[in-house]
Amino acid sequence: MAGRFKWKKFSECNINDPFFDSLKEDYIEFPVWFAKKSLAEGERALVCQDEKDQINAFVYLKPEAEEIELVDRILPAISRLKIGTMKLGEEKRGVRLGEGVLGVALWHWQDLKVQEIYVTVYAKHKELILLLDKFGFECYGEKKNGEKVYAKNRKNVDVTDPYKSFPFISGDFERAGILAIRGDFHDLIFPYSELRGVKQNFEEVVAGNGITKAYIAFPQGEVSYREGCPVFIYRQAKDGEGTKRYKSCITSVGTVTKISVIKNRGVALESLEDFVRQAGNKTIFKESELEDWHKNKKNLVVIELVYNKAFGAGNNINYDALEKNGFFSQYPYQIIYTRENFMKILEMGDQDVQNIIVD
Repeated sequence: MAGRFKWKKFSECNINDPFFDSLKEDYIEFPVWFAKKSLAEGERALVCQDEKDQINAFVYLKPEAEEIELVDRILPAISRLKIGTMKLGEEKRGVRLGEGVLGVALWHWQDLKVQEIYVTVYAKHKELILLLDKFGFECYGEKKNGEKVYAKNRKNVDVTDPYKSFPFISGDFERAGILAIRGDFHDLIFPYSELRGVKQNFEEVVAGNGITKAYIAFPQGEVSYREGCPVFIYRQAKDGEGTKRYKSCITSVGTVTKISVIKNRGVALESLEDFVRQAGNKTIFKESELEDWHKNKKNLVVIELVYNKAFGAGNNINYDALEKNGFFSQYPYQIIYTRENFMKILEMGDQDVQNIIVD
């Protein structure tokens, strides 16, 4: 990615940047609105700038509780999070920044525990509308200025698809699992799963890395995961980090979206080309590494998942606690947790279960 995300004050952003030209064309009042935000204390936006300090992504979030007037009705005043501005530069379309930025907005909505999240968008912004649809937003209607209102309500979350239910996890599952990842791989694939003492701005990093991940696994046998199955992300401590019983730990949770068996007992079930395509830009590995694994590994599986939540610094659950509670009694790829096990482990990580699982 050219550039990185930072939370910035409006006053730190240059409204004369060409990035804002289309917003000025769509909204005559945009310069006045932007100037007011620049003068207001504490008003910030999540901004991505390249090495030349040119803006190529921008999102602004605002809690509110106001009526929304549509052409045919008025939406009542309830607690909402408004995505006031969300724009990606032309050169960024087609990459995963959009889902990363929207993921940040949805995490804010989850943490605030307000009823709805919404955004207004003109019909011409087809790519944004497709992204909103992917994440379960519904069109509530149209405003008098021609903007369409897309919203998501926590009382009516679509649990049929891991993306549509994101950031929540559908409660309609019979099994859960644990995905053990080497510490060096974990820190590259999930750089925002904070460990105690590691200081990172979670939202700034996730916005640029997306929430769809592909992990390349070399299991000794069949994996226990299924599509739609929630999995805990388990970081295996690196050499030199201390006693692994206490340093290896669950850091976060995701939902499996796809399982692809590439090789089984030395037999290739999918070609190298298909393997590379599936890994795509959702993994941190080089094509040369993928080629080597396809050639030399006996068992090779691609596990795609949507990344739902990091437990946060100080809330990770180490191997010692898992083992003593009977949650780590066999090879991790074969571990199967019940719904009750899953919820218990969330509680061990000091997570608000009712604000993570929806039915």
